[in-house]
Amino acid sequence: MIQFAKHRVAKRERGVTMTIEEILAGESKNVEFKETLPEKSIKYMKSVVAFANGTGGKIIFGITDKTREVVGFDKEDVFKKMDAIANAVSDSCEPAIIPDITLQTVDGKTVIVVEVSEGRQRPYYIKALGRDGGVYVRVAGTTRLADEYMIKELLFEGSNRYYDQALCTGLNVTDEDIYALCKAMKKQAVKNARTEDQKAAIKDVGRQQLRSWGILIERDGKDYPSNAFAILTGNGGLHVATQCGVFKGTTKAVFVDRREYTGPLWEQIDEAFQFVLRNIHLGATIVGIYRQDVYEIPPDAIRELIINAMVHRSYLDHGTIQVAVYDNRLEITSPGKLPMGQTMERMKEGYSKIRNEALAHAFAYMNLIEHWGSGIPRIIDKVKAAGLREPEFIGGEVDLRINIYRGQVDGTVDLNNAIKVPDTIGKMPDSGNKVPDKTEIVPDNMKKMPDSGNEVPDTTEKIPDSEREQQIYKYVLENGSITTAETVEILDVKHRRARAVLLNMVKDGYLRKEGAARSTIYVKNTEGI
Repeated sequence: MIQFAKHRVAKRERGVTMTIEEILAGESKNVEFKETLPEKSIKYMKSVVAFANGTGGKIIFGITDKTREVVGFDKEDVFKKMDAIANAVSDSCEPAIIPDITLQTVDGKTVIVVEVSEGRQRPYYIKALGRDGGVYVRVAGTTRLADEYMIKELLFEGSNRYYDQALCTGLNVTDEDIYALCKAMKKQAVKNARTEDQKAAIKDVGRQQLRSWGILIERDGKDYPSNAFAILTGNGGLHVATQCGVFKGTTKAVFVDRREYTGPLWEQIDEAFQFVLRNIHLGATIVGIYRQDVYEIPPDAIRELIINAMVHRSYLDHGTIQVAVYDNRLEITSPGKLPMGQTMERMKEGYSKIRNEALAHAFAYMNLIEHWGSGIPRIIDKVKAAGLREPEFIGGEVDLRINIYRGQVDGTVDLNNAIKVPDTIGKMPDSGNKVPDKTEIVPDNMKKMPDSGNEVPDTTEKIPDSEREQQIYKYVLENGSITTAETVEILDVKHRRARAVLLNMVKDGYLRKEGAARSTIYVKNTEGI
């Protein structure tokens, strides 16, 4: 029987009781087990900080992480250990973190439950390591050192600011640039209007409106561009692009076509949308006496999914939106973790947590989005109404991937009577991106997320033999690069050993070293292995 024990450190009866089923399920994104209380508090303080920087979580002391055996603590010194945990958290973390520390009896053994809530004063970090080296986050059930992009993301969240409304340094705009943007936005608003009444209601957009949305920033009577201005127009040195690819089979092993679209966001939306339509199947149905063409995936759902990725992605992350068509699914991946306060479940229910407020206002004006938050439920409804399985949502910690499965009938692809749309519809010329004449091995310019936490990505490329090097290689494929400090964390080895592993992978041709001294990073070697 599981019950609470009274003590003097924390509140009781807060609903933190773990069931046997939860324990047997093992560690997860929000649960971590510790067999004993480590002598050095930093061994668990990293997880405390990571939970506060994420969606919260629990550390259960007295349970082995590998076997999930409940070992518990002697009742004689359990309160002393609880005091030690409370003091360590108070002394080690900045800003202050106040965990809820309780006792729980599981099968007659006493365990300590440390529950950390989602923090609002981000980023949280370990004082002794400083903000540059002491910020930790949870990724796929593990605690990892936050990179520069993630720290910036947490800073904006903690200060309740929006990156797209921040001043875009290095970009100067003229009156002509501002007028051109206003004119282009109205043109899009008219183009996307669904009814004549909606079209007639569209008003001109001007400087004042752009200021109120945060697209322009007024200082001393002069207008300066925000990041939203640069993102919308495709200017300002911010690399904002959409990668599209068609792959043979169900993995990224072999591609048949790939494109990269840049420029104004509304152009990227249209180009990515047309790309998908050209590469999915078109069937026909009879309505009365007329033949009506029907795509295997509802076009409205496709377009809305691309728009959703554009307005909700993290632009602090230098990655790109990826639109991939496989034999069995359409996959759209947007960079960045879910914003603070957002979860997969809440998103599916229509809860909206705006990451880019200026862009959201601009998209609403251009009739690209109707009501904030309603997009995802509408996509789900349209896909299910078409007889397809419900879209699949994956990730949310580093990026968000949404899959719509094609023509699924009892788990198989049904393409009977389907006709491939000719590759001429709305085709845009691509500079430097020639369509390949034959299939070839996919270059590693589209991030591949592993299908499970313990797998090396499913590609045809050579991978390291040793387990340690496979861990490092997988991390690089997921995140684009790795540092020596991150290697220390992942492998739990000393700095010298971590550097030796990395240099060996460089020697064997798996990695390439970039930078020098403290700015050194290791990236995937694309010159061939």
